[in-house]
Amino acid sequence: MASYNKVILMGNLTRKPEVRVTQGGTSVCKLGLAVNRRFKDQTGEWKEEATFVDVTFFGKRGEAFAKFHDKGKPAFIEGSLRLDTWDDKKTGEKRSKLYVVGDDWQFVGAGGGARESSPSSDDGGAGGYSGGYGGAAESAQGGAHLDSDDTPF
Repeated sequence: MASYNKVILMGNLTRKPEVRVTQGGTSVCKLGLAVNRRFKDQTGEWKEEATFVDVTFFGKRGEAFAKFHDKGKPAFIEGSLRLDTWDDKKTGEKRSKLYVVGDDWQFVGAGGGARESSPSSDDGGAGGYSGGYGGAAESAQGGAHLDSDDTPF
């Protein structure tokens, strides 16, 4: 049977993205995303419920994401689900965690339109950054390099 594993999320960052580098030199960016769901309850009143999702980006995509995003800012993320399992060192019990491995991201809100993506590569998704951060923002500045101080949001 064929399988399909694709996640598309838009929400606000719950914390500042954290970038670390593995011993092999690969950057790993971890972040939390709050995604709200709005619905009517049994009384007909609108309610809002937040779901908190952990997201991990690898390579240059994660470095770029961390450079342009901060706690509370909106983000649009495409990726896939991943399940990690391990044995708890204290109890010896099996543990697991479901999270999203980000493939692409896009700015949301004022100045949006730039897209971060790359073609598949032989590094298992750990790199393959496709180039500039610019998109619409870069075009508006005549193709100039963007510093974080120049970002309009």
